[in-house]
Amino acid sequence: LSTNGIKERHKKKKAKKSKIKSKIKIKEEEDREDINDGSEPSPKKLLKKEKKRKKEKKRKTKSPSSDNGDAGSPKKKKRRTKETKGDSDEEDDDDRHDTNHHNDTLVVDNNEHKTKGTLFPFEYEHIMAPMVGASELAFRLLCRKYGATLSYTPMMSASQFVKEAEELTSKNGKTSNADVTNSNICEFQTIPCDRPLVVHFSANKPDHFAKAAKLVESHCDAIDLNLGCPQRTAYLGHFGSYLLGEDDRNLVLDIIRAGSKAVSIPIFVKIRLLDTIEETIKLCHQLRDAGASLIAIHARYRASWERKGPGARDGPAMLDQVALVKQTMPNFPIIANGNVITYDDVVSNRKTTGADGIMSAEGILNNPALYLPRLGDVDKDGERQVSIATLPKNESSSEGEADKKKEKRIRKLNKKLREIETIEKKVKQSGEEGINDDQRSKLEAKTKIQDQLKELEAIILNSSSSEPRSNEGSNSQSKLVKLYELYEAANNKTGLAREYLSIVRSYPTKIRSVVFHTRRMCKDLLEKYQLMEECIASTTIDQVEEVLLKCERYIQQPETFHYDQQKSARETEALAARRREEGKRKAYEARMMRKAKREGLSDLEHYLRIGAEVPTVELIAKLKAEVKRESTMAFWKANHSQHCMAFHLDNGGCKRDRTCAFLHVEAKDSNKFVEDDEVAG
Repeated sequence: LSTNGIKERHKKKKAKKSKIKSKIKIKEEEDREDINDGSEPSPKKLLKKEKKRKKEKKRKTKSPSSDNGDAGSPKKKKRRTKETKGDSDEEDDDDRHDTNHHNDTLVVDNNEHKTKGTLFPFEYEHIMAPMVGASELAFRLLCRKYGATLSYTPMMSASQFVKEAEELTSKNGKTSNADVTNSNICEFQTIPCDRPLVVHFSANKPDHFAKAAKLVESHCDAIDLNLGCPQRTAYLGHFGSYLLGEDDRNLVLDIIRAGSKAVSIPIFVKIRLLDTIEETIKLCHQLRDAGASLIAIHARYRASWERKGPGARDGPAMLDQVALVKQTMPNFPIIANGNVITYDDVVSNRKTTGADGIMSAEGILNNPALYLPRLGDVDKDGERQVSIATLPKNESSSEGEADKKKEKRIRKLNKKLREIETIEKKVKQSGEEGINDDQRSKLEAKTKIQDQLKELEAIILNSSSSEPRSNEGSNSQSKLVKLYELYEAANNKTGLAREYLSIVRSYPTKIRSVVFHTRRMCKDLLEKYQLMEECIASTTIDQVEEVLLKCERYIQQPETFHYDQQKSARETEALAARRREEGKRKAYEARMMRKAKREGLSDLEHYLRIGAEVPTVELIAKLKAEVKRESTMAFWKANHSQHCMAFHLDNGGCKRDRTCAFLHVEAKDSNKFVEDDEVAG
C-alpha cells in the first residue's frame, strides 16, 4: 500500500472506533436516565439494548490477530491490550460477586453490583416453594435441616386471616403477637428455628393484605403475594393467577403498595408468565416500582378456568423467559421456579436463567434433601461439621395433640352458637311456632355451650401464657453434625419419612398432609412392596409409621416379601376407577363448554359460571335448619349447582371426597372469600 493509502485506512478505523465509543456513551447515559428519573423503558427497548450490548461485547473480545492490518502496529496493539484488560477486569469483578450467573447477564455499574446478595439479611438461593397443604411447619423444618435456606408457608387467605384475628380479638379483648401462632389462625404455625420464613398470602383487597401482613410481621422475614394459583377456587375467589390480567393491574399494584407501606419487612411476589414476554417484563417492572423487593416466576403460563393452554399446568417450564426478564432487571432479585428434580437441575437452571435463586416444589416433595449438595461433596467434605437447628424440647407430642383437640372443640362450639343465633333470628321474625323441636332443644342448650366455650378458652389462654410458642424470648438452639451423617440419613428414604413423622408428633398437621408427604418420599418403595394403598388408607401417624416399618423389614429381609398378583390387580382396578371418577368434573366442564359453543355464545364459560357462587356461612346454617329437604334441593340447584350439597349440608360431609364431580369449597362470610386446600376433581 502507498503512504496515502495507509493513512486513509488508519483514518477510517479511527472514525469507526470513535463512532462505537459514542454509541456506548449514549447507551450509558440512557441507562443512567432510566435509573435516575424512574421512567419505565418499554420491554422491547430493554431487549434491543441487551442485543446491542452482546454484539458490542463480542466485538471487544475478538483477538488482535483477527483484525487484518493492525497486527503490525505496536502502538495500536498496546492500546487494544489495555482496552481488553479493562473489559476482563469488569467481567472478573462481576464473577467475584456472583459466580453462578452466566456470562449473558447485563453489564451494570460496579457499585450497584457490589450490593448483590446483600439485599436481605438472609440467603435466598435455595428455596422451598409455597405448597397448599404441603409446606407446613413440620415439612419446612425437615427441608431446612437438609439444605433449604428459605421456606414459604402454604397459601393463606389474607381476608380469612384478618377475620379470624378479629374474632380472636372480640373474644379476648386484644390480639397479641403470640396469639397469631398459638391460636392456629388459618393453621399458621412457626417456631424460632423456622427462619428465614416467608408468609404467603392470597389477596384481592389492599387493606386486608396490609392488615394480614402486619399481624405476622414479627413472625417472619418477608410477606409474599400469591399471583400464581391456578385452582378453580382462585377463579371463584378472584385471586392468584386470575389477577394477572390487565384489568386488575391497578388493583395488584395497590395491594403491593399497601403491604409495603404497612410493614418494615420486604414484600415478595410470586407470579406466572403472561401471554408474551413483553407483558411479563412490563409486569415485573411495575411490581418492582410498586414496592416489591423480590419476584419469583413460575415459568408456566397463567391458568384459565378450563386449565388449558400451553404450559398452563403441565409440560416443561419456559426458563428462557425467566432469563429474558432477569436480563432487563440485573440488580433486582428474580427467582426461577420450575424444571427442578435433582440438584444438577438447580445448578444448571441457575446458570441458564441468571436468576438469583431457585425455588422448588415437586423436586423437594420427592426429596426433602434436594439442596443438601450445596453444603459440600460428601466424598471431599464428608468429615466437615455443619450446624443444624434443634427443636425446642418443651413441644411434647401429648401437649400438642391435646391443644389440637381443644381448638377443634372450640371451633365446633362456636359453630353451634352460630346456628343458635340463626334460630333466634327466625324466632324474632316468625315466632316460636316457626321452629321445630330440634331447634328448641338447641336454644335451651345455649347457656351450657357458652359455659363450655369459656372453660376451654381459659385453659388454652393459661397454657399459652405459661409456655409461649412465639419467637419472642426464645433462642433457637443448634448442634454440629458431620456432613456424611446428613448424607447417610438423606439416602435412607424410610428413615427420612420417619424423621418427618417425629416432627409432626411435636407440630401436628392434617393426616392427609402426613400421608401425602410419606407417599411422595417413599413412592418407589411403597409401590415395590405393594404398600401404597395401605399408606393412603392410613388415618393416624401410628398407622403410617407401621407401613414404613414394614418397608424397612422387607428391605432388611427380602425373603419375607411375597408379591401378591391378585392385590396388584385390585390396586390397578381401583386406581383406574378413581381416575375415572376424578375425570367426571373435567368431562362436565368440557360438555358445558361444547354446549355454549353450539349455541353460539361468545363466552364459552357461560354455563360454568352459573351456580359457581360460593355459599355463605349464614346461608349454610339456614339451610341446615330447614326441615323440607325438597325445597333445599331446589334452592341449591338454582343458586349453587356447581358446588357439592352433601359437602356443605350432610353431617359427615361428602362421602365421595376427591372423586366428587362438584366443587368442595368452604363456605364464605357474607363479604369475604374463604380459601381452602380441597378442590374435588
